This record gives sequence, structure tokens and C-alpha cells, in this order.
Amino acid sequence: MHRRVALLSVAALALAGALVPAQAQATGTADHRPVRWSGADSSSERRTVLQYWTTQRMLAAQPMDTMAAPRRAARSSGPTRGEPWAARGDAAQTGQRATQRTPWRTQGSGNQARGTQTQQAVPNSPGLRWTDGGAVVRTSGRLFFTTAEGANASCSGTAVTSANESVVMTAGHCVKLNGAAHRNVAFVPAFDNGRRPFGTWVATRLFTTQQWNAREDINFDIAAAVVAPLQGRTLTDVVGGQGVAFNQARQRQMFAFGYPAASPFDGSTLIYCSGRAFNDPVATRGQGVRCNMTGGSSGGGWFLGFNESTGLGMLNSVNSFTYDFAPGFMFGPFFGDEAMEVYQAAQNTGAL
Repeated sequence: MHRRVALLSVAALALAGALVPAQAQATGTADHRPVRWSGADSSSERRTVLQYWTTQRMLAAQPMDTMAAPRRAARSSGPTRGEPWAARGDAAQTGQRATQRTPWRTQGSGNQARGTQTQQAVPNSPGLRWTDGGAVVRTSGRLFFTTAEGANASCSGTAVTSANESVVMTAGHCVKLNGAAHRNVAFVPAFDNGRRPFGTWVATRLFTTQQWNAREDINFDIAAAVVAPLQGRTLTDVVGGQGVAFNQARQRQMFAFGYPAASPFDGSTLIYCSGRAFNDPVATRGQGVRCNMTGGSSGGGWFLGFNESTGLGMLNSVNSFTYDFAPGFMFGPFFGDEAMEVYQAAQNTGAL
């Protein structure tokens, strides 16, 4: 039975340049190579994007309220699952580099041990403003872009630890939708009602899964943007980076973050939801959490092992869609081998 779902950002825009397969990491016989294309890959183009995104335009950027259902191929087998793998993140301005990346297996139920730390976050929040500070404030941000029709729009994204210190993870429909890629793509970490405390970072390379690129299969609604250095410094050198994790156990405690911009929100502040994830009982192979975030939160990070005191965790999914008949629940794709290949291709790409 065909069921309608609502993506959480706006329609995308005209593609400048052909999409080509990215160079893949070796992952056995299966081909999980992502698709990549150029954003603002010259200094003049980056200056144009920076000049375009005035505070007024950012505040006026709106998500689309309703959209057609994404196409999910009937023969889709769902994300490929391989060995658990993760890279741990670093807080900003520690002078440390998060270069160690090793296989990481989960143990036990995945619940975080609280110890004697003071925890102010609500472990079962359907949607509250994040007020506890920490690294998640700096690493979360709004992703701005322009649609094919010329409308300015926004999603959410997360700065993650990476070899090039320049990767933002987000949703596939936040970089490409309805067969067209976005332009004027820029990431603003720690966005706060128009304030940009860490600047505006322009995307030079964009990546998504083959499945999202070819047929917008909602099971693979995953993307990455590589952003150019700003004033001689890389993104995670300035704001820090969250860890990433792939092929992890399902149905664990998650914290989901984003900048919802559709009513009753306005995109001005960072919102979070939290609770134990559950398998999508309707149509996809993703997971859901109880959450009332709205359009604009697409691409915001879901974290395993999230530490409310430090604001650090392991990015393990992104806000993707809600069902129109169940708006109080958010769904995100499983981070399997295809998601890992998007991340690996992005982190091994030069930022310029």
C-alpha cells in the first residue's frame, strides 16, 4: 500500500555539472560507491556564495510544508550491513586530532552509564530546546541552499571527525531532490537566531548514496558535504567534530538534534528529541523516535552513546522524514555500508 511521507526540508535545485561516481574504499565484492559532484569549487564561486547568504536571507529561508512521497523501489533490499565501525569525536579547541579510526563493537544494551554526573537533558524528550551547551552546540548547524525555483531553503547538519577535518553529514534530500542538486550550499554551525559565531562554511564537494541519487530510495537518504577552510582553518579545527558509527545494533537510546523551521518552530534554535529507537513498522528499513521536530530539521544528527555533559556522541543516523498520519514521530535511515562509504569518500576528498 502506498503511504505518503513528508521530507523535512525543501525541494532542491539545478545541478551544475554531471554527477559521477566517487572513488570507493575497498568493501568486498559489493559496490557501495557514492555519487559526488562539485559545489563552489573555486575561490570566486565561494565568495559569491558567502556574499549571497546574508543574515536576512538565512532568516527568511523556509522549508517546504508538503511534498510528494519519496520513491522507494519495490526491489530495494535495504542498507547493506557489514562489520561495526566507528570513529570517535573530539571537542573543539582541544589541540587534539581525531585521527584514530578503528573497528568498534557495541556491548550490552547501549544505555549510557550516568555515574555521578549531573544530567539536565530529558532522556525521553519529544522535542525541547537544547540548553545544556557542550560540543553538540558547535557541531550542529543549519545547512542553507537554493532551490531550482530560486527559493532559499534550509536543512540541518553535523560536523564530524574526519581526515580532512571538513565533513558535514546530512540527509540525501538536503543535497539533491527530484533529480536536481542544490546550489549555494553553506553550513552555519551553532546558528542562533541569525547569529553565526563560527562563520559560514561553503560546500565544495557533495556526496550521496547511489540509491538516493538514482531513485530517491528513502532507505538511503544520506549525504555529506565537504566545506572549504575559512580564514585558513578547517571546520573541525574550529568547532570540533562528532564521532560517527556504522553497522551498529538497532533499538538503542538516541538523541536527535536539528533546526526545525516549520511551525511551531522558526529555525532559530537547536532542538533535540531523545528516546529508544524502534524499527519503522510501516514502509522502510529505518528507525524511528518519538519527536515533534518539523521541516528544516532534516539532516540533523542522531547520536548513540550521547554524553549530555560533554555534548559528544556517535552520529548513527539523520532526521529524514515523518509520516503525515503520525507527525509525532521522526524516522531516519540505518547507517550501513552505503552510509559508511559516503563518509569515507567525503573524508578522503580535498576540501578545495
